[in-house]
Amino acid sequence: MTNIIRHLLAAGATVFFLSNAQAQVAPSATEYAAYTGLHAAAAKGNIAAIGRPGANKTKLNDREAYGQTTSRYDGTALIAAAHLGHAEVVRMLIKAGAPLDHVNNLNWTALIEPIVLGDGGPNHIACQKALVHAGADVNIAGGNGVSPLQLVQHHGLDETVRILKAAGAK
Repeated sequence: MTNIIRHLLAAGATVFFLSNAQAQVAPSATEYAAYTGLHAAAAKGNIAAIGRPGANKTKLNDREAYGQTTSRYDGTALIAAAHLGHAEVVRMLIKAGAPLDHVNNLNWTALIEPIVLGDGGPNHIACQKALVHAGADVNIAGGNGVSPLQLVQHHGLDETVRILKAAGAK
C-alpha cells in the first residue's frame, strides 16, 4: 500500500509541475537573424563578440525588434545564454554587469531557465554555478510559486541541489 501511495504522490507532483510549466519556443530563424549586438552574441555563444567585461555595459538593456531585451519573453542576454548552456557567455555577461535576477514574462530568471529548459548537463550546471557564485537570488520562485530548489529536486538534478542548498536555497 505504501508503494501505491508513493507512486500516486509522484504522479501528482509530476502533473502539478508539468501543468504549471509554461511552454517556451525558441525564436524563429527570422528572429535569430534580426538579433544584433549582445543578443546575437548570447544566442550564438560568441564570447569574442561580447568583448571584455564592461565594454558593452551600456548595451546590456538594448531592445530588439519586439521591444524586448532579448526575446518576446522579455528576457535578457543572460537568460538566453543560461538557457542555452553557454557558460562562458554567462560569465562574461555577469562580469559586464548583466542583471542577475531579471524575471522574464514566464516568471523565470537566468537561474531557473536552465533548470526548466536545460539538459542538466555540465554546461547548464556551469551556468548555474556562475550565477550562484555571482550572487543570483536562489530563492526567487517561478510564477507558479515553485522555487529553484523544488525544480531541481523534481528534475533529479542532484549536483544543482547541492549548489543551491550551499547558497541558502529553501
